[in-house]
Amino acid sequence: MCLGVPGKIVTIYQQAGLRMAKVDFGGVYREACIETLPEVEEGDYIIVHAGFALNRLSEAEALETLQLLREMGALDENSAV
Repeated sequence: MCLGVPGKIVTIYQQAGLRMAKVDFGGVYREACIETLPEVEEGDYIIVHAGFALNRLSEAEALETLQLLREMGALDENSAV
């Protein structure tokens, strides 16, 4: 089973003909392919699995999810996105 953690898009760019993003997961930055979500913009929150964006979240949904994950102990209390 996989756990999708919301991340915030920091930068959007093209790489090898694909629309890519640098995503902030609470201070950990990863690249993600955002071809499947052409509507996302810098500052949006997304769920990423295996390097591909699965869906876009509102900021409220993302922050609520992060808080629930912290309460469950799945995220460090100091993690912030």
